[in-house]
Amino acid sequence: MEPLTGATTDQAPADPAATDDMLATQPVGYWSGLAHASVTGHLRDAMAKIDVTQPQYWVLNRVNGGPAAPSRQEVVTQLTHLGGGQQEIARVVDQLLHRGWLRIDAGQCLHLTDAGEAARARLRELVTELRAVVHKGISDEEYVAALKVLRKMVANVEGDGDSR
Repeated sequence: MEPLTGATTDQAPADPAATDDMLATQPVGYWSGLAHASVTGHLRDAMAKIDVTQPQYWVLNRVNGGPAAPSRQEVVTQLTHLGGGQQEIARVVDQLLHRGWLRIDAGQCLHLTDAGEAARARLRELVTELRAVVHKGISDEEYVAALKVLRKMVANVEGDGDSR
């Protein structure tokens, strides 16, 4: 582990009422966890109103997003890290096949049906609208700076402090 440079800021207990001048002492885990829970909950609540789940949106995007049609196993492997383990994504593929939003070809590759593409496009519009709510009052520069800080923190704890 590299030695710390400069003064080290003391860690204070998480405080939802912390003023701006106190934020440097606040635990990133608390605030990043709160942001994750709030944003994900907001997104999933909006999707539930149209009978869709966030993992279904992930699968629709993945099936649509590559240069070649992916196999079921490729989709499961590529999306498992997002949540719920391999069984969750496999179940989502089954749900979307049952719903008629996906089809599987003779080579066992997944494709969007016309209904699946229409659903993916509707969901993309919804997610774009929700993103605008989440990003209200936040410039692209501020957003990029926040993500760079989080990316650097991840690299620091994973042992690769030389991230981009």
